[in-house]
Amino acid sequence: MDDTDAVIVSAVRTPFGRFDGVLKDVPSIDLGVMVVKEVLSRIQLDPSEVDELYYGTCIPAEYAPYLNVPARQITLLAGFPADSISLTLDRACCSSMTALRLGFRAIRSGEADVVIACGAENMGNACHLVEAKSGRWGKRLGHIQMVDILFELGYGKKGFNPVALDAGEVSLEFEIDRAEQDRWGLRSQERWAAAYEEGKYKVGQEIMAVEIPQHKSDPIVFNRDEPPRKTSLEKLAKLRTIYGSPTVTAGNAPGMNAGGSAIVIMSRKKADKLGLEPLATIETMAWDAAEPRYMAALPAKAIHKALSNAQKSVDDLDLIEINEAFAAVALVSLKILAGKDDHKYKALQEITNVNGGAIAIGHPVGASGARITMTLMYELMRRGGGCGVAAICGGLGQGESIILQV
Repeated sequence: MDDTDAVIVSAVRTPFGRFDGVLKDVPSIDLGVMVVKEVLSRIQLDPSEVDELYYGTCIPAEYAPYLNVPARQITLLAGFPADSISLTLDRACCSSMTALRLGFRAIRSGEADVVIACGAENMGNACHLVEAKSGRWGKRLGHIQMVDILFELGYGKKGFNPVALDAGEVSLEFEIDRAEQDRWGLRSQERWAAAYEEGKYKVGQEIMAVEIPQHKSDPIVFNRDEPPRKTSLEKLAKLRTIYGSPTVTAGNAPGMNAGGSAIVIMSRKKADKLGLEPLATIETMAWDAAEPRYMAALPAKAIHKALSNAQKSVDDLDLIEINEAFAAVALVSLKILAGKDDHKYKALQEITNVNGGAIAIGHPVGASGARITMTLMYELMRRGGGCGVAAICGGLGQGESIILQV
Protein backbone atom coordinates (compact mmCIF):
# COMPACT_ATOMS: atom_id res chain seq x y z
CA MET A 1 0.00 0.00 0.00
CA ASP A 2 1.08 3.54 -0.78
CA ASP A 3 -0.10 6.98 0.34
CA THR A 4 -0.82 7.89 -3.28
CA ASP A 5 -3.01 4.82 -3.91
CA ALA A 6 -6.40 5.81 -5.31
CA VAL A 7 -9.09 4.27 -3.12
CA ILE A 8 -12.88 4.26 -3.38
CA VAL A 9 -14.55 5.53 -0.21
CA SER A 10 -18.16 5.95 -1.36
CA ALA A 11 -20.22 4.76 -4.33
CA VAL A 12 -23.92 4.96 -5.11
CA ARG A 13 -26.40 5.04 -7.95
CA THR A 14 -30.06 5.71 -8.46
CA PRO A 15 -32.24 2.80 -9.45
CA PHE A 16 -32.28 2.72 -13.23
CA GLY A 17 -35.52 3.59 -14.99
CA ARG A 18 -37.23 2.44 -18.18
CA PHE A 19 -37.44 4.57 -21.30
CA ASP A 20 -41.00 5.59 -20.44
CA GLY A 21 -40.88 4.93 -16.71
CA VAL A 22 -41.07 6.93 -13.50
CA LEU A 23 -37.92 8.95 -14.29
CA LYS A 24 -39.06 10.00 -17.77
CA ASP A 25 -39.53 13.65 -16.80
CA VAL A 26 -36.46 13.95 -14.56
CA PRO A 27 -33.58 15.75 -16.33
CA SER A 28 -30.19 14.03 -16.23
CA ILE A 29 -28.74 17.09 -14.50
CA ASP A 30 -31.16 16.51 -11.60
CA LEU A 31 -30.12 12.84 -11.46
CA GLY A 32 -26.51 14.00 -11.30
CA VAL A 33 -27.28 16.33 -8.39
CA MET A 34 -29.04 13.50 -6.53
CA VAL A 35 -26.17 11.04 -6.72
CA VAL A 36 -23.49 13.63 -5.95
CA LYS A 37 -25.33 14.75 -2.82
CA GLU A 38 -25.90 11.16 -1.72
CA VAL A 39 -22.35 9.95 -2.34
CA LEU A 40 -21.02 12.81 -0.16
CA SER A 41 -23.70 12.41 2.50
CA ARG A 42 -22.87 8.75 3.06
CA ILE A 43 -19.39 9.67 4.30
CA GLN A 44 -20.32 13.12 5.66
CA LEU A 45 -17.84 14.76 3.30
CA ASP A 46 -18.06 18.51 2.81
CA PRO A 47 -18.15 19.54 -0.88
CA SER A 48 -15.31 21.97 -0.20
CA GLU A 49 -13.02 18.95 0.30
CA VAL A 50 -13.51 17.84 -3.33
CA ASP A 51 -10.64 18.92 -5.57
CA GLU A 52 -12.19 17.92 -8.90
CA LEU A 53 -15.46 16.51 -10.24
CA TYR A 54 -15.68 14.72 -13.59
CA TYR A 55 -19.12 14.10 -15.07
CA GLY A 56 -19.89 11.78 -17.97
CA THR A 57 -22.90 12.22 -20.22
CA CYS A 58 -23.33 11.59 -23.92
CA ILE A 59 -26.81 12.55 -25.11
CA PRO A 60 -26.41 16.34 -25.40
CA ALA A 61 -29.86 16.66 -26.98
CA GLU A 62 -31.26 15.65 -23.59
CA TYR A 63 -29.63 18.37 -21.54
CA ALA A 64 -29.81 20.93 -24.38
CA PRO A 65 -32.76 22.84 -22.83
CA TYR A 66 -30.54 23.47 -19.79
CA LEU A 67 -27.77 24.86 -21.98
CA ASN A 68 -24.23 23.63 -21.47
CA VAL A 69 -21.62 22.73 -18.83
CA PRO A 70 -23.85 20.27 -16.94
CA ALA A 71 -20.99 19.35 -14.60
CA ARG A 72 -20.68 22.96 -13.50
CA GLN A 73 -24.43 23.21 -13.02
CA ILE A 74 -24.46 20.01 -10.96
CA THR A 75 -21.73 21.19 -8.58
CA LEU A 76 -23.43 24.52 -7.97
CA LEU A 77 -26.88 22.96 -7.54
CA ALA A 78 -25.41 20.37 -5.15
CA GLY A 79 -24.01 23.11 -2.90
CA PHE A 80 -20.37 23.10 -3.94
CA PRO A 81 -18.40 26.33 -3.43
CA ALA A 82 -18.09 28.66 -6.40
CA ASP A 83 -14.38 27.87 -6.80
CA SER A 84 -15.03 24.14 -7.32
CA ILE A 85 -13.47 22.54 -10.40
CA SER A 86 -15.53 20.35 -12.71
CA LEU A 87 -15.47 18.91 -16.22
CA THR A 88 -18.17 17.47 -18.47
CA LEU A 89 -16.94 14.71 -20.78
CA ASP A 90 -18.36 12.53 -23.51
CA ARG A 91 -16.70 9.25 -24.43
CA ALA A 92 -19.97 7.56 -25.34
CA CYS A 93 -20.90 4.73 -22.94
CA CYS A 94 -17.40 4.81 -21.45
CA SER A 95 -17.92 8.33 -20.10
CA SER A 96 -18.29 7.79 -16.34
CA MET A 97 -15.47 5.24 -16.32
CA THR A 98 -13.35 7.75 -18.21
CA ALA A 99 -14.30 10.20 -15.45
CA LEU A 100 -12.90 7.68 -12.97
CA ARG A 101 -9.71 7.32 -14.95
CA LEU A 102 -9.12 11.07 -15.03
CA GLY A 103 -9.62 11.18 -11.26
CA PHE A 104 -7.32 8.18 -10.83
CA ARG A 105 -4.62 9.96 -12.81
CA ALA A 106 -5.02 13.17 -10.81
CA ILE A 107 -4.65 11.33 -7.50
CA ARG A 108 -1.75 9.15 -8.60
CA SER A 109 0.10 12.20 -9.92
CA GLY A 110 -0.44 14.10 -6.68
CA GLU A 111 -2.50 16.85 -8.33
CA ALA A 112 -5.63 15.98 -6.33
CA ASP A 113 -6.56 14.17 -3.13
CA VAL A 114 -10.35 13.94 -3.50
CA VAL A 115 -12.23 13.42 -6.77
CA ILE A 116 -15.83 12.62 -7.64
CA ALA A 117 -16.41 10.61 -10.81
CA CYS A 118 -20.04 10.52 -11.84
CA GLY A 119 -22.39 10.26 -14.78
CA ALA A 120 -26.08 10.46 -15.62
CA GLU A 121 -28.39 10.06 -18.56
CA ASN A 122 -32.09 10.15 -19.27
CA MET A 123 -32.34 8.86 -22.79
CA GLY A 124 -36.12 9.01 -23.02
CA ASN A 125 -36.01 12.70 -22.11
CA ALA A 126 -33.95 13.57 -25.20
CA CYS A 127 -35.34 16.33 -27.40
CA HIS A 128 -36.38 16.00 -30.99
CA LEU A 129 -34.25 18.43 -32.96
CA VAL A 130 -34.88 20.89 -35.74
CA GLU A 131 -31.65 21.19 -37.74
CA ALA A 132 -30.55 24.66 -38.83
CA LYS A 133 -30.93 23.80 -42.51
CA SER A 134 -34.69 23.31 -42.06
CA GLY A 135 -35.14 25.67 -39.11
CA ARG A 136 -32.93 28.68 -38.59
CA TRP A 137 -31.78 28.80 -42.22
CA GLY A 138 -34.74 26.95 -43.67
CA LYS A 139 -38.19 27.73 -44.93
CA ARG A 140 -39.87 31.01 -44.23
CA LEU A 141 -43.19 29.18 -44.65
CA GLY A 142 -44.13 25.54 -44.44
CA HIS A 143 -43.55 22.49 -42.29
CA ILE A 144 -40.27 21.90 -40.50
CA GLN A 145 -38.78 18.40 -40.32
CA MET A 146 -37.70 17.12 -36.88
CA VAL A 147 -34.89 14.67 -36.16
CA ASP A 148 -34.92 11.93 -33.48
CA ILE A 149 -31.32 11.65 -32.36
CA LEU A 150 -32.04 8.41 -30.51
CA PHE A 151 -32.64 6.63 -33.81
CA GLU A 152 -29.35 4.81 -34.50
CA LEU A 153 -27.91 7.33 -31.97
CA GLY A 154 -27.21 9.53 -34.96
CA TYR A 155 -24.29 7.44 -36.22
CA GLY A 156 -25.89 6.88 -39.60
CA LYS A 157 -25.84 10.59 -40.42
CA LYS A 158 -22.08 10.43 -40.97
CA GLY A 159 -22.04 7.01 -42.58
CA PHE A 160 -21.35 4.80 -39.57
CA ASN A 161 -23.33 1.62 -38.98
CA PRO A 162 -25.82 1.29 -36.14
CA VAL A 163 -23.91 -0.27 -33.25
CA ALA A 164 -26.43 -3.14 -33.05
CA LEU A 165 -25.63 -4.07 -36.65
CA ASP A 166 -21.87 -4.09 -36.02
CA ALA A 167 -22.23 -6.08 -32.78
CA GLY A 168 -24.44 -8.68 -34.41
CA GLU A 169 -22.20 -9.19 -37.42
CA VAL A 170 -19.04 -9.40 -35.29
CA SER A 171 -20.68 -11.90 -32.93
CA LEU A 172 -21.24 -14.23 -35.89
CA GLU A 173 -17.57 -13.85 -36.85
CA PHE A 174 -16.84 -15.26 -33.39
CA GLU A 175 -19.39 -18.07 -33.89
CA ILE A 176 -21.79 -16.68 -31.28
CA ASP A 177 -25.27 -17.09 -32.71
CA ARG A 178 -28.61 -15.50 -31.88
CA ALA A 179 -29.63 -18.40 -29.62
CA GLU A 180 -26.52 -18.04 -27.45
CA GLN A 181 -27.15 -14.31 -27.13
CA ASP A 182 -30.76 -14.94 -26.13
CA ARG A 183 -29.57 -17.37 -23.45
CA TRP A 184 -27.24 -14.68 -22.10
CA GLY A 185 -30.10 -12.18 -22.09
CA LEU A 186 -32.28 -14.56 -20.09
CA ARG A 187 -29.37 -15.27 -17.74
CA SER A 188 -29.00 -11.55 -17.06
CA GLN A 189 -32.66 -11.28 -16.06
CA GLU A 190 -32.57 -14.38 -13.90
CA ARG A 191 -29.37 -13.43 -12.12
CA TRP A 192 -30.67 -9.94 -11.36
CA ALA A 193 -33.86 -11.44 -9.92
CA ALA A 194 -31.90 -13.83 -7.71
CA ALA A 195 -29.58 -11.05 -6.52
CA TYR A 196 -32.53 -8.81 -5.74
CA GLU A 197 -34.20 -11.53 -3.69
CA GLU A 198 -30.95 -11.99 -1.77
CA GLY A 199 -30.94 -8.27 -0.91
CA LYS A 200 -27.92 -7.39 -3.00
CA TYR A 201 -29.65 -4.48 -4.73
CA LYS A 202 -31.02 -2.90 -1.59
CA VAL A 203 -31.19 0.76 -0.63
CA GLY A 204 -28.18 1.75 1.44
CA GLN A 205 -25.47 -0.04 -0.47
CA GLU A 206 -25.27 0.33 -4.25
CA ILE A 207 -28.79 1.81 -4.49
CA MET A 208 -30.29 5.03 -3.16
CA ALA A 209 -33.99 5.81 -3.00
CA VAL A 210 -35.32 8.61 -5.21
CA GLU A 211 -38.52 10.56 -4.51
CA ILE A 212 -40.46 11.58 -7.62
CA PRO A 213 -42.91 14.42 -6.87
CA GLN A 214 -46.46 13.96 -8.16
CA HIS A 215 -48.94 16.75 -8.98
CA LYS A 216 -51.95 15.44 -7.06
CA SER A 217 -50.61 12.68 -4.84
CA ASP A 218 -47.75 11.72 -2.56
CA PRO A 219 -44.28 11.38 -4.12
CA ILE A 220 -43.35 8.06 -5.68
CA VAL A 221 -40.48 6.43 -3.79
CA PHE A 222 -38.37 4.82 -6.49
CA ASN A 223 -36.13 2.23 -4.84
CA ARG A 224 -35.49 -0.62 -7.29
CA ASP A 225 -34.43 -0.99 -10.89
CA GLU A 226 -37.36 -0.69 -13.26
CA PRO A 227 -36.16 -2.48 -16.45
CA PRO A 228 -35.86 -6.11 -15.17
CA ARG A 229 -38.60 -8.38 -16.47
CA LYS A 230 -39.60 -12.02 -16.50
CA THR A 231 -39.18 -13.75 -19.83
CA SER A 232 -38.29 -17.08 -21.41
CA LEU A 233 -36.21 -18.38 -24.27
CA GLU A 234 -39.40 -19.01 -26.21
CA LYS A 235 -40.48 -15.38 -25.88
CA LEU A 236 -37.01 -14.08 -26.68
CA ALA A 237 -36.82 -16.21 -29.81
CA LYS A 238 -39.96 -14.55 -31.21
CA LEU A 239 -38.52 -11.02 -31.07
CA ARG A 240 -37.47 -9.34 -34.29
CA THR A 241 -33.92 -8.13 -34.75
CA ILE A 242 -33.27 -4.38 -34.79
CA TYR A 243 -31.47 -1.96 -37.13
CA GLY A 244 -30.69 -4.74 -39.62
CA SER A 245 -28.64 -6.70 -37.08
CA PRO A 246 -28.51 -10.46 -37.68
CA THR A 247 -28.71 -11.26 -33.95
CA VAL A 248 -29.50 -8.26 -31.72
CA THR A 249 -33.06 -7.86 -30.41
CA ALA A 250 -34.75 -5.92 -27.64
CA GLY A 251 -34.43 -9.10 -25.54
CA ASN A 252 -30.66 -9.53 -25.70
CA ALA A 253 -29.92 -5.81 -25.36
CA PRO A 254 -30.75 -3.20 -22.72
CA GLY A 255 -33.30 -0.46 -23.20
CA MET A 256 -32.77 3.28 -23.46
CA ASN A 257 -32.69 4.06 -19.79
CA ALA A 258 -32.43 6.76 -17.14
CA GLY A 259 -30.21 6.91 -14.07
CA GLY A 260 -27.19 8.41 -12.35
CA SER A 261 -24.13 7.06 -10.55
CA ALA A 262 -21.30 8.59 -8.52
CA ILE A 263 -18.06 7.44 -6.88
CA VAL A 264 -15.75 9.29 -4.48
CA ILE A 265 -12.07 8.39 -4.80
CA MET A 266 -9.26 9.65 -2.60
CA SER A 267 -5.59 9.21 -2.03
CA ARG A 268 -5.05 6.64 0.69
CA LYS A 269 -3.30 9.34 2.74
CA LYS A 270 -6.35 11.62 2.56
CA ALA A 271 -8.74 8.80 3.45
CA ASP A 272 -6.61 7.96 6.50
CA LYS A 273 -6.54 11.62 7.53
CA LEU A 274 -10.35 11.84 7.33
CA GLY A 275 -10.82 8.51 9.10
CA LEU A 276 -12.54 6.91 6.12
CA GLU A 277 -12.20 3.21 5.44
CA PRO A 278 -11.35 2.42 1.80
CA LEU A 279 -13.90 0.15 0.15
CA ALA A 280 -11.55 -0.78 -2.70
CA THR A 281 -8.21 0.14 -4.18
CA ILE A 282 -7.95 1.02 -7.86
CA GLU A 283 -4.96 -0.99 -9.01
CA THR A 284 -4.89 0.30 -12.57
CA MET A 285 -7.08 1.57 -15.39
CA ALA A 286 -6.76 1.37 -19.15
CA TRP A 287 -8.48 2.60 -22.27
CA ASP A 288 -8.33 1.46 -25.85
CA ALA A 289 -9.86 1.97 -29.27
CA ALA A 290 -10.16 0.08 -32.56
CA GLU A 291 -12.12 0.04 -35.79
CA PRO A 292 -15.71 1.13 -35.06
CA ARG A 293 -17.02 -2.17 -36.40
CA TYR A 294 -15.30 -4.08 -33.57
CA MET A 295 -16.89 -2.26 -30.64
CA ALA A 296 -17.93 -5.62 -29.15
CA ALA A 297 -14.27 -6.58 -28.75
CA LEU A 298 -13.22 -3.40 -26.93
CA PRO A 299 -13.91 -4.56 -23.35
CA ALA A 300 -11.55 -7.48 -23.95
CA LYS A 301 -8.90 -5.22 -25.48
CA ALA A 302 -9.12 -2.80 -22.56
CA ILE A 303 -8.98 -5.66 -20.04
CA HIS A 304 -5.88 -7.13 -21.71
CA LYS A 305 -4.25 -3.69 -21.51
CA ALA A 306 -5.11 -3.27 -17.83
CA LEU A 307 -3.91 -6.78 -16.97
CA SER A 308 -0.62 -6.05 -18.72
CA ASN A 309 -0.25 -2.81 -16.75
CA ALA A 310 -0.83 -4.71 -13.50
CA GLN A 311 1.33 -7.66 -14.54
CA LYS A 312 -1.62 -10.00 -14.08
CA SER A 313 -3.48 -12.55 -16.17
CA VAL A 314 -7.13 -13.45 -16.57
CA ASP A 315 -6.50 -16.31 -14.14
CA ASP A 316 -5.86 -13.78 -11.36
CA LEU A 317 -9.41 -12.41 -11.56
CA ASP A 318 -12.09 -13.44 -9.09
CA LEU A 319 -14.89 -11.52 -10.81
CA ILE A 320 -15.53 -9.74 -14.11
CA GLU A 321 -18.11 -7.11 -14.99
CA ILE A 322 -18.64 -6.37 -18.68
CA ASN A 323 -21.32 -3.89 -19.59
CA GLU A 324 -24.02 -5.61 -21.59
CA ALA A 325 -24.45 -2.98 -24.27
CA PHE A 326 -25.61 -6.13 -26.05
CA ALA A 327 -25.25 -9.78 -25.07
CA ALA A 328 -22.90 -9.91 -28.07
CA VAL A 329 -20.46 -7.55 -26.35
CA ALA A 330 -20.09 -9.67 -23.21
CA LEU A 331 -19.83 -12.92 -25.16
CA VAL A 332 -17.40 -11.71 -27.83
CA SER A 333 -15.16 -10.17 -25.18
CA LEU A 334 -15.21 -13.29 -23.03
CA LYS A 335 -14.34 -15.47 -26.03
CA ILE A 336 -11.35 -13.20 -26.75
CA LEU A 337 -10.24 -13.31 -23.11
CA ALA A 338 -10.50 -17.09 -23.20
CA GLY A 339 -8.33 -17.30 -26.28
CA LYS A 340 -11.22 -19.14 -27.95
CA ASP A 341 -10.67 -22.03 -25.50
CA ASP A 342 -14.20 -23.39 -24.97
CA HIS A 343 -13.53 -24.67 -21.46
CA LYS A 344 -12.05 -21.35 -20.36
CA TYR A 345 -14.84 -19.47 -22.14
CA LYS A 346 -17.44 -21.27 -20.02
CA ALA A 347 -15.40 -20.77 -16.85
CA LEU A 348 -15.12 -17.02 -17.45
CA GLN A 349 -18.87 -16.79 -18.01
CA GLU A 350 -19.42 -18.16 -14.50
CA ILE A 351 -17.54 -15.25 -12.88
CA THR A 352 -18.94 -12.54 -15.16
CA ASN A 353 -21.94 -10.34 -14.31
CA VAL A 354 -22.84 -12.71 -11.50
CA ASN A 355 -25.73 -10.51 -10.34
CA GLY A 356 -27.08 -9.76 -13.80
CA GLY A 357 -26.02 -7.02 -16.17
CA ALA A 358 -27.29 -4.10 -18.18
CA ILE A 359 -29.77 -6.21 -20.16
CA ALA A 360 -31.70 -6.51 -16.88
CA ILE A 361 -30.56 -3.45 -14.92
CA GLY A 362 -30.53 -0.95 -17.76
CA HIS A 363 -27.94 1.13 -19.57
CA PRO A 364 -28.28 4.90 -19.07
CA VAL A 365 -25.17 5.36 -21.12
CA GLY A 366 -23.36 8.15 -19.26
CA ALA A 367 -23.89 6.40 -15.90
CA SER A 368 -22.97 2.82 -16.80
CA GLY A 369 -19.18 2.86 -16.41
CA ALA A 370 -19.41 3.93 -12.77
CA ARG A 371 -22.33 1.52 -12.24
CA ILE A 372 -20.44 -1.60 -13.29
CA THR A 373 -17.47 -0.48 -11.18
CA MET A 374 -19.52 -0.25 -7.99
CA THR A 375 -21.45 -3.44 -8.78
CA LEU A 376 -18.11 -5.24 -9.01
CA MET A 377 -16.80 -3.62 -5.82
CA TYR A 378 -19.83 -4.39 -3.67
CA GLU A 379 -19.87 -8.04 -4.77
CA LEU A 380 -16.16 -8.41 -3.98
CA MET A 381 -16.88 -6.92 -0.55
CA ARG A 382 -19.69 -9.42 0.06
CA ARG A 383 -17.27 -12.23 -0.79
CA GLY A 384 -14.66 -10.99 1.67
CA GLY A 385 -12.35 -9.45 -0.91
CA GLY A 386 -10.52 -10.32 -4.08
CA CYS A 387 -9.48 -8.94 -7.44
CA GLY A 388 -11.87 -7.99 -10.19
CA VAL A 389 -12.07 -6.12 -13.46
CA ALA A 390 -14.87 -4.04 -14.94
CA ALA A 391 -14.91 -3.04 -18.60
CA ILE A 392 -17.19 -1.21 -20.97
CA CYS A 393 -17.36 -0.46 -24.68
CA GLY A 394 -18.37 2.83 -26.27
CA GLY A 395 -19.79 3.74 -29.64
CA LEU A 396 -17.47 3.73 -32.68
CA GLY A 397 -14.94 1.34 -31.16
CA GLN A 398 -13.92 2.65 -27.73
CA GLY A 399 -13.20 0.85 -24.46
CA GLU A 400 -12.33 1.39 -20.79
CA SER A 401 -11.37 -0.96 -17.97
CA ILE A 402 -10.56 -0.83 -14.26
CA ILE A 403 -8.95 -3.38 -11.95
CA LEU A 404 -10.06 -3.27 -8.30
CA GLN A 405 -8.60 -4.89 -5.21
CA VAL A 406 -10.86 -5.36 -2.20
